[in-house]
Amino acid sequence: MRDKVIATLNEIRPALQADGGDVELVDVDEKDGKVSVRLTGACGTCPMATMTLRFGVEKILKEQIPEVKEVVTV
Repeated sequence: MRDKVIATLNEIRPALQADGGDVELVDVDEKDGKVSVRLTGACGTCPMATMTLRFGVEKILKEQIPEVKEVVTV
């Protein structure tokens, strides 16, 4: 599952980088389906970061990897 998450984040990354941000994978808990990420750059301090995480990163990860149940930021 970790490799799938990495591949999917690499697909998402250019959109975040276009706005001066990025996403870093911190952990994948395969048992619970929980993915921990860190939003960096402009995304780390953006007031819309929560929406980016929920409606961008989490939505895409869940669509492409059914095992993913939750995405959290650390």
